[in-house]
Amino acid sequence: MLTLGATSCTDRLDIPQKGVLDYSSYYQTDAQADEAANALYIQLKSSYYNYTMLKNLMSDDIWAGGGGRNDNADLEGCNEFSFGTDQQFILGVWESYYQIIYKANVILGHVAPDSPVKNRAIAEAKFFRAFSYFDLVSLWGDVPLVDHELSSSEYQIARSPKEQIWALIEKDLTEAIASGALAEKANQDDNTVWRVTKQVAQTMLGKAYLWQGKNAEAAKVLNEVRKSGKYALYQGPYENILTYMAEGCCESMLESGRVMDYNEVMGEFSFFEVMNHWRMDKLKAVSGKEGLFGMFKETGWGFMVPQKKLYDAFVAEEGVDGYRLNQTLKTYEQMADYGVELQEGASIINEGIFMWKRRFSSAEAPLIFWCSYNNYRWMRYAEVLLLAAEANLLAGNQPEADACLNEVRRRAQLPDKTATLEAIKTEKRLELCSEYVRFQDLLRWKDAESVLKNQGAEIPVLIKESGVVRLEYRKYNVDANRFGFKAKHYLLPIPAKELRLNPNMTQNEGWGKDSEK
Repeated sequence: MLTLGATSCTDRLDIPQKGVLDYSSYYQTDAQADEAANALYIQLKSSYYNYTMLKNLMSDDIWAGGGGRNDNADLEGCNEFSFGTDQQFILGVWESYYQIIYKANVILGHVAPDSPVKNRAIAEAKFFRAFSYFDLVSLWGDVPLVDHELSSSEYQIARSPKEQIWALIEKDLTEAIASGALAEKANQDDNTVWRVTKQVAQTMLGKAYLWQGKNAEAAKVLNEVRKSGKYALYQGPYENILTYMAEGCCESMLESGRVMDYNEVMGEFSFFEVMNHWRMDKLKAVSGKEGLFGMFKETGWGFMVPQKKLYDAFVAEEGVDGYRLNQTLKTYEQMADYGVELQEGASIINEGIFMWKRRFSSAEAPLIFWCSYNNYRWMRYAEVLLLAAEANLLAGNQPEADACLNEVRRRAQLPDKTATLEAIKTEKRLELCSEYVRFQDLLRWKDAESVLKNQGAEIPVLIKESGVVRLEYRKYNVDANRFGFKAKHYLLPIPAKELRLNPNMTQNEGWGKDSEK
């Protein structure tokens, strides 16, 4: 009886764990490999908010914005370069990259290359690992190289030289491209392919080469993307290029799909469009004018506000009546002509310039104010052309550089121009403003210190009193050490959390240890 009782109790205690994956039996089927690959896309999408905010706000195109000072101190810190090593946006972006890398390493460590679906999952894992490491090395420099699932004894690893990171990026992308497993569009009008394509991987490889000064290699691979015929510049109204109306268009290289689920209101919860839409609680529709209200969402916090320097750069290149300028930005006077003005007594952080190409419409959010189904945009073909223009120019291929630059300019209804580095820099700023590439370009070109040295010295405030709208510049940071890009900002600080958890981690030069406590 004792033996029977003991056996019975043992059996009862032998309960399978729920919700735990056993690697010895999982990732064996095509369906399981597909689920693992899809998790990479989901992880990428979840990082969009911090990714876009951080990169845009550290450029010279954008003010942190909002309804007033300290509306979002973290965003202001990024924008004015007053952050320390505990900055939460920086930590969030760092962690999101390593989360993607972890999921990629799981696939590469457990999925066997014995079917087309599994081969595609492996190729996509290599792309996403390279995609993440591209930003890590270009923003932080030397970072921990993790190319496999870590055992507990490996958790506290040191940083690897950036040359090793670049080598892994090149290897991953080259192998993914050569695998033949990545998706490809049938033609430029094929909007059914949402997965990473061979041409997207080639573009990332071209960027990696360009960032390292391997100009001939960059030109070669970027020219292959152009010659593939799989992508083209969008020829619809330019003002729609980032709206839901141009989702999956011929110019879209990489998008995160977002679907409005009428049965699950919170299914596509996102603050992105709401955060960047105009500061709607401080605006009004002018009496007697139809205005824009009703067409656009009645809510918005007015972050990532265009700087007047961006508007002035457009005017210098296109004139005040420039087609692309007026499809990208609107002045306060233009907004008032549409019927939108500041409320009496209201003030916002703004220089009288509003972002138009990121407007948030009622049509894309039919249920509740934050649930836009507009896709997240990571890369479009215009960037490919401008990367190729620069690579060809630096590689000594002037005709190709001219062709790439002027393809973008013609869509902007501008005359052809001989490609120079300054011309390409200007075109890239205007064409891709608020699309997360400007800051890394300024770092790469070594222009950041001169362009951003005074950012945050004064903050613009647009005020309406007694029916008169005026612009004030206010000094919130009196100490010059509390604002502006400095030499140390060419590399972001290693998040303090990483240094606290890992005694083998070291900090980037200039960041010290006082702010790590």
